[in-house]
Amino acid sequence: MEPKIKVWVIFEAVKFGDGRAALLDLIDSLGSISQAAARSGMSYRNLWGYLRELEAAAGFRFLERRRGAGPQGGTRLTSEGRAFLRRYRRFRLAMDQAATRHFKRSFLEP
Repeated sequence: MEPKIKVWVIFEAVKFGDGRAALLDLIDSLGSISQAAARSGMSYRNLWGYLRELEAAAGFRFLERRRGAGPQGGTRLTSEGRAFLRRYRRFRLAMDQAATRHFKRSFLEP
């Protein structure tokens, strides 16, 4: 028996959680929205639409898009996007740790 929680940060009506964080990581590592969409099983259109909604709601750009092939082209996280992901992961870890502490107090301690 163990605790499991879901955590989202909500920008207006746009949810951001572990799945979206993983998508941003995938885009950053592959350098391509279309490759990330294919690998994750999403359509390019749905992923692109979500990214536009997220950036509009958050008020900053998560991704930097550059035309061209090779190391100069593709899509990468912006410095703001990287900073947000670091803060999200720190927040997520704190929530998991708190849930584990409270779970132990509630279910495992006499």
